[in-house]
Amino acid sequence: MAASISHKPRILVPEKVSPDGLALLSAEYDVDSRPHGVSPQELLTLIPDIDALIVRSETKVTAEVLSAAGSRLRVVARAGVGVDNIDVEAATASGIIVVNSPAGNIVAAAEHTVALLLATARNVGRADRTTKEGRWERGKLVGVEVGRKTLGIVGLGKVGMKVARMCIGLGMEVIAFDPYANPDLARQIGVERLVPRLTDMLPEIDFLTIHTPLLATTLDLIGAAEFRLMKPTARVLNVARGGVYNEAALLDALNSGTIAGAGLDVFTKEPPDPNTPAWELLRHEKVVATPHLGASTVEAQENVAVDVCTQVAAVLRGELPTSAVNAPLILPEEYRALKPYAKLIERMGALYTQHFASSTTPVGIGRKHFELVYHGELAGVSSSRPLLAALVRGLVSSFSDTKGRHVNIVNATAVAREKGIVIREIHAHSGSGSGNEGSVYASSVTLRALAVSEGVERKQQDYESADAGSQVIEGYVSGSNIYISRLGRFKASFSPEGTLLILYNFDEPGKIGGVGSVLGRHQINISFMQVASLDSKRPQPPMSDGSVKRKGDEALMILGVDGDVTKEVIEALRTAEGILNVSLIRL
Repeated sequence: MAASISHKPRILVPEKVSPDGLALLSAEYDVDSRPHGVSPQELLTLIPDIDALIVRSETKVTAEVLSAAGSRLRVVARAGVGVDNIDVEAATASGIIVVNSPAGNIVAAAEHTVALLLATARNVGRADRTTKEGRWERGKLVGVEVGRKTLGIVGLGKVGMKVARMCIGLGMEVIAFDPYANPDLARQIGVERLVPRLTDMLPEIDFLTIHTPLLATTLDLIGAAEFRLMKPTARVLNVARGGVYNEAALLDALNSGTIAGAGLDVFTKEPPDPNTPAWELLRHEKVVATPHLGASTVEAQENVAVDVCTQVAAVLRGELPTSAVNAPLILPEEYRALKPYAKLIERMGALYTQHFASSTTPVGIGRKHFELVYHGELAGVSSSRPLLAALVRGLVSSFSDTKGRHVNIVNATAVAREKGIVIREIHAHSGSGSGNEGSVYASSVTLRALAVSEGVERKQQDYESADAGSQVIEGYVSGSNIYISRLGRFKASFSPEGTLLILYNFDEPGKIGGVGSVLGRHQINISFMQVASLDSKRPQPPMSDGSVKRKGDEALMILGVDGDVTKEVIEALRTAEGILNVSLIRL
């Protein structure tokens, strides 16, 4: 039947992306590469059947495109730095992760900036054109040296820093404006000084280069008033984003002789429309223009392609990308520390759905309220978004076509809301009354399902009494291994891996042998077994007659098994004497 055919996630690449990156995806994914591009209408037609979209700067990922994608699209990757061509706000609203590659083209962008700097200083563009036209105009093409000149840099990030180092190597003095720059780091690389205001450096610089994203605060950052502050011999460069210079004002400044020249790689619209300021700048004799070549080197294209393709694969596997534009910043070392706990919590969610929800409620996890409690050092993490996403992913994995891999840190809350799941995160430091005091582990996690209405607050003193009859899972991490230490009312210690059989039974002699016989008859091997006893430290719920079961009346038998566990096997176990319930868990 068609429903049983495995779905291979599909990735659309509507622009030319380095084969080195795409090769990382071709084995596990259906990669639809269209290096010659697609029209906006074609993109709207294709996008509903796409799981991931990888673009460069030409493809416009608009709100309309993202709306047409429906719920299947999980990640949009920009093979480069800027995401101006992606509606990040619309993507976030749809729960779609947007990733980029901020480091892959640093060297290429910095080198192109220096190339334009030298080309404008020595009139290389005009010299090339007139010489090819048969004119030998040495006298009209006298340039200037860049050594001992002053370069002003706006934006002292990674590219700005690289440009500074290169230009200092050319003998230039460098000053910079960046409210967020580290003064000590700037001094270490040789920047003469950081100025408090942009206008402070404009009168003294010979060259100006801008390396900032295009934001509301950087749009038209340099306009007519700023050009008037500059020397008539000054030259400006842009290998960042079209729009940081006001193009009409720049054209006027060049025509009037307010400044001497410009080197431009980017424009507000690419390619520029005829009879616009950008079009006139392209044709201006004082401008060296290139068609957005800042990242166009073999090495940069390979770097950004490998980077974004690696991130796309991570998102499709349900993992965290390294450069998510619309997700909270999580430092690599912090994510490494969180990763085993994310795995633990995802398994706890899957274990809950398969052990508790599937056997007790016909509606599964819908309309359920949960508390996810972080104990010990884990309670102090700066961002628990990966942990929350892991829980939602685990809870929905059993009844999701993607096994929960579509859930990520951007859309986890939306997915939970859609499924009627309410999750309250609690950071329970030592002594919080969370019911987990005295743990020998530096960090642990409790997942607790609640039979309460939304908005009802729980009192700390109610935890233990509520736990008595609730559905609770506790776990911890030891090294790189994850363990479940409590399942419902039972103490345990097992690794949530592979195929498990969990049997709820009366704690009487002969039960282990009986279960072993049933599995043996069906050629099912037992890889490990544990009998979990009632937690004597926690109160037990009363029976229907008001009495409380004696310790030892019940137990959980947890078996790791290899083999085909069919419905027939489950039924044979369920009908065995003394067996109260059986859960088949696949993790």
